[in-house]
Amino acid sequence: MPAINKSIVARDTIGHIVRRENWARQEAGVVVVFCIVFVVAVGLIGLWISKCISKRKASKATVHA
Repeated sequence: MPAINKSIVARDTIGHIVRRENWARQEAGVVVVFCIVFVVAVGLIGLWISKCISKRKASKATVHA
């Protein structure tokens, strides 16, 4: 049958043979550490942006005053 694509069949067959393991379930501690590091990094970047904005506002206020 020419309508069957052999690459799709091969991919599906290999997918059934080789089961992927859930890495996040096995290494839950690593995922938690990644989340904590991400939250801290976002907080620090937000703090840095806030300081830059406040400096810019202060410099504009002194120039116009």
